[in-house]
Amino acid sequence: MIAARLAPSDLDWEVRTMTRTDETRTSTPPRKWRTVDIIVTAVLGVAFGVVFWAWNLFGTAIGPALDGLGPLRAVLNGVYLVPGVVAGLLIREPGAATFASTIAAVVSVLLGSSFGGIIFVYGFAQGFGAELGFLLTRYRRFGVPVAVLAAFLAGLATSILDVTLYYPTFSPAWITGYFVLTVLSSLVL
Repeated sequence: MIAARLAPSDLDWEVRTMTRTDETRTSTPPRKWRTVDIIVTAVLGVAFGVVFWAWNLFGTAIGPALDGLGPLRAVLNGVYLVPGVVAGLLIREPGAATFASTIAAVVSVLLGSSFGGIIFVYGFAQGFGAELGFLLTRYRRFGVPVAVLAAFLAGLATSILDVTLYYPTFSPAWITGYFVLTVLSSLVL
């Protein structure tokens, strides 16, 4: 019987494997969601879902006044992009942005969103857009530039959905303005 003792240096995040040539390979630990990550992300999603519901009421009230001002309604979109960016920055695990944003959309619909079930698609797309920002850094950087990138991509995802579903016949200048205002609103928040 062979007894093995662990030295303090063996307790770091290295994975050592033995091959036929006794070669040692080192890798980083696999990314895993902890229970606390799931709970915090879900709580963020629920909290933002309530914010979405209230923002929907505000947007429904003020939206008609903005309709006559070209694509200015797009400035209201930034609020919907926050949960993905915040969850990605806080949880720092793959899928956090998409999960939080999707949960927020579900809660918004359950509370009575006037926009209906399409919000599920928006929640996923907005979260996935933010997720791409973190993915491009391989989930290794979480500073302001990455937050800006995540917000930009979430805004881009929202703009693509909006223009495809609701504004496909509008002029290219209007559509460009809509894209710019949505992305700017996502960056400001």
